[in-house]
Amino acid sequence: MIIRRILHIAIVMLCTLGGAFADDASTAQYIRERIHPTATGTEAVAAAVVQFYEQRNFEPIWTEYPRLDQLISAVATLADDGLNPEDYYLAQLKQQRSLLADTRKETAVLRANLDLLATEAYLRALHHLLHGKVDPASLDEDWNFGASGAPPLESVPTVTAAIVDGKIPDLIAQARPQHPLYGKLLAALAHLRELAGTGGWPQLPGGPTLKPGVNDPRVLLLRARLLAAGDIANAATESDLYDDQLTNAVKQFQREQYLQSDGAIGPATLAALNVSAQARIDQLRVNLERGRWLLHDVPPTFVLVDVAGYKVSFYKGGERIWHSRVQVGKPYRSTPIFKSNISHITLNPTWTVPPTILRNDILPKVRNDPGYLARNNIRVLNSKGQIVSASQVDWRNPGNITLRQDAAPESALGRAAIRFPNSYSVYLHDTPHQELFDQNLRAFSSGCIRVERALDLVALLLADTPPWNQTAIDEALATGKTRNVNLAQPIPILLAYWTVDIGDDGHTAFKPDIYSRDARLLKALESRSL
Repeated sequence: MIIRRILHIAIVMLCTLGGAFADDASTAQYIRERIHPTATGTEAVAAAVVQFYEQRNFEPIWTEYPRLDQLISAVATLADDGLNPEDYYLAQLKQQRSLLADTRKETAVLRANLDLLATEAYLRALHHLLHGKVDPASLDEDWNFGASGAPPLESVPTVTAAIVDGKIPDLIAQARPQHPLYGKLLAALAHLRELAGTGGWPQLPGGPTLKPGVNDPRVLLLRARLLAAGDIANAATESDLYDDQLTNAVKQFQREQYLQSDGAIGPATLAALNVSAQARIDQLRVNLERGRWLLHDVPPTFVLVDVAGYKVSFYKGGERIWHSRVQVGKPYRSTPIFKSNISHITLNPTWTVPPTILRNDILPKVRNDPGYLARNNIRVLNSKGQIVSASQVDWRNPGNITLRQDAAPESALGRAAIRFPNSYSVYLHDTPHQELFDQNLRAFSSGCIRVERALDLVALLLADTPPWNQTAIDEALATGKTRNVNLAQPIPILLAYWTVDIGDDGHTAFKPDIYSRDARLLKALESRSL
């Protein structure tokens, strides 16, 4: 990075140059000399620093102590966002600020390097708040959300005005996502850090399954654990009886963790309870970074699939008006994270078997059971799209065939499919496997999203597409014929991955990381910026 390559030069020159007053012209000359030879990378912040000084004719801007003091204070607050202030040169800024305060040591070299350091720190902070520190595409090759729709706060005039007018922290505040969820995540992080500072919550020892109604010394630790984390409002008793208050709190905790909600503390619930406060802090930091990726440009009307939370919600005018449970992709066939626009609904859909499912799932069944296709109303199509008899196919080497299941309520897609353009062949759909919605962990599919009460969502999506009211939908379904219905106006859909839920009351629930994505993002988040 620009600054790290030249800081050591400044220290050496401070020892050799005199203490003469460093005028702006000399400082500008040093900035000009140092910025061009080192600014050869393509990293966004480096390019922004070059552009900043080119438009200012390389004149220094951090020429007053209050500006530097404001910047130092603003950089320190980035810890509240789960970021590391040292990525923004906090210690170096303080050190260089102290040197500058000693007029005997002031030189144009020192001022130039401090100016570059401060500018890069400020631009880096703004960029990370607006777009995230970690490039999501570096972690997920399928990422297609594109550039954040954050407000254009990184322009030279905007940054210059904030510095000159003494509004450095104001611009930092504006760069944060303004969505309410981000504010809730900030508050949750602050609360949990405060709790961790006092020792966090106690760990429960192993032993026999702790069941409601028993007396056990571990109950005292359980009560303290739930009280510390805010899972119970108060501890009304110091008894070692596993009472109804604790049972209800544990059941709620189990539901949040997608565990069996029986109140019994077996190995799985014990492990979840014993996740440390520091680990939960890291989980919040990871989700704050996801917030910086996604929460700047959330549309008022959209469908949100919370993949890790196994749920789907429909927002209209910024308010959630409907939600339901979903089944998502298995870990080895994970549902991709992306955005698109719902374009049409297929009523009474047929199901064309994807190649992966054909190869890995269907072919082994057909080879072992020749009647499988007929029982499931699956037809065989040749390379020309013509229906052929299953008996004419060599199932050991079937060649270029396609399998298509007829439309029916009991077919794989149920009675409706919700379509949106994407390269993953993923969509939302009804399912005959309604019993699976009662499972806690619902990663059952091959990537598509099975929706409970899917027809309710269909009706909401078609509400602004005349004449498709509920009666028209029911009549079309009753025919049994496949029909595509285009939405009058495409509706955005976001497939997102959150491992934290925060309720309206501020209660924080931590979800299982079903696709093991948090650790990799945390590692990238903790790496030092170059």
